[in-house]
Amino acid sequence: MTSVDVTVRGGGAFGLACAWACARRGARVRLIERQRIGAGASGGLVGALAPHAPEGWNTLKAFQFDSLLMASDWWDAVRAAGGVDPGYLRSGRLQPLADAAAVALARSRAEAARSLWQGRAEWRIVPAQGAAWEPASPSGWLVHDTLTARMSPRRAGAALVAALRATGAEVSEHDTEAAGAVIHATGWRGLEDLSAAFGRKIGGGVKGQAALLGHDARDLPQIYAGGLHVVPHADGTVAIGSTSEPDWTSEAPDLLVETLIDRARAVLPVLQTAPVLERWAGIRPRATTRSPVLGHWPGRPNHFVANGGFKIGFGLAPLVAERMADLVLDGQDNLPEAFHLEALLAGSRR
Repeated sequence: MTSVDVTVRGGGAFGLACAWACARRGARVRLIERQRIGAGASGGLVGALAPHAPEGWNTLKAFQFDSLLMASDWWDAVRAAGGVDPGYLRSGRLQPLADAAAVALARSRAEAARSLWQGRAEWRIVPAQGAAWEPASPSGWLVHDTLTARMSPRRAGAALVAALRATGAEVSEHDTEAAGAVIHATGWRGLEDLSAAFGRKIGGGVKGQAALLGHDARDLPQIYAGGLHVVPHADGTVAIGSTSEPDWTSEAPDLLVETLIDRARAVLPVLQTAPVLERWAGIRPRATTRSPVLGHWPGRPNHFVANGGFKIGFGLAPLVAERMADLVLDGQDNLPEAFHLEALLAGSRR
């Protein structure tokens, strides 16, 4: 590539998605990942694209909802461009309800979903059937939402790389020169760099751990029970996650991942004999606001930030990418004000 319009630093969910959104609009793109694609949290196992509960509606929930709605077409375009399947499926999700109070809360959320989800998805209350792929529910009722989807983080990364290369974009897994507009999508270390640059806490890293079991439930819904995600994938595996550890000393898996495995087998006895294929740990980028940090880098003309996906980075990625491409390529700032780095800085000053 002799000239570059946009350089993206970072080969995780936000970086790859932003690079693809720019490249498919005709921009000449260079993506730089200094380690390997998906080296951080975006190379994990879980891939749960799950909505927040339909209540207490706010900017983040609305943005995530819009991104989840566009995800199917967006990932289909990625697959069509590069020929690699990201393993996306809008599979739905089951959640057990513990008692009458939980059922009543779930019914109120179902009413809210009828309005907030615009008829595009449902939050249903359904009777438990006692099926093998179903969490035990003390109340006899489950929530079944039809918005939740899944994809394989690693396959999604490979699909985005293939799509980028198919457009002629350059993908480099070593540090090289940046040119043109620069999007910094550099994960938790990038949030720490921003904190150092502005002399106030922008965000940092939170450790997460997960496991992968050999069990084929590929067409079945996700399970969410007791804070645990159980996600069937297209390759006949089931991912289990995850922990959330703000204080950590090692990036490696430890005994907490064994607790996840035990909890998953208690929730779904059908997993009792499923072999453990992998134990994983990674550091997620979390901003102090818990919302993504997007937009202009103050004081650095033609430099931009796309960071802070935390636990929902892949779910947010399609809409983050398209809005960042609007900003970088067309100068149109369609990002929520609350996500701007300038807004975060102003809030921290207050």
